[in-house]
Amino acid sequence: MTSHEDLPADTRVVRVSREIAAGAARIFELIADPANQPRWDGNDNLAEAPAGQRVRAVGDVFTMTLTRNAAVRENHVVEFEEGLRIAWRPAEPGRQPPGHLWRWELEPVDASSTRVTHTYDWTDLTDERRYERARATTPEKLQASLDRLATVAERDNR
Repeated sequence: MTSHEDLPADTRVVRVSREIAAGAARIFELIADPANQPRWDGNDNLAEAPAGQRVRAVGDVFTMTLTRNAAVRENHVVEFEEGLRIAWRPAEPGRQPPGHLWRWELEPVDASSTRVTHTYDWTDLTDERRYERARATTPEKLQASLDRLATVAERDNR
């Protein structure tokens, strides 16, 4: 098994972008309200999130139930700029995040289109038991989330 330290940093950061034909505020709402996330999750990893957890600031924590074993994750928000950027680190309930990060960045192109960048970064992941799953989070899976997000945002935008 290859150790985490032996892997080049660029293999531990997966990033994809695309333009979506919807305004940044609409797209951001789909991301910042966890109850919406299972609608467009391209990893087929998210089963549900309780309503009323809309993220508003760094330090917020929202919970999500995963499709795998109905496990619950607490997602600790570590970056937040309303309408433009949000990132969180998932953790098992009551535990510290093991070091991986999900980030969404939105760049308005004009009033009705937005460039969205989705990043999965496991550079700081310390739990070796999670490496295989982290490696399985490919650009194609992130792209699937972006494409599904575009479908929902563009459909809801009509």
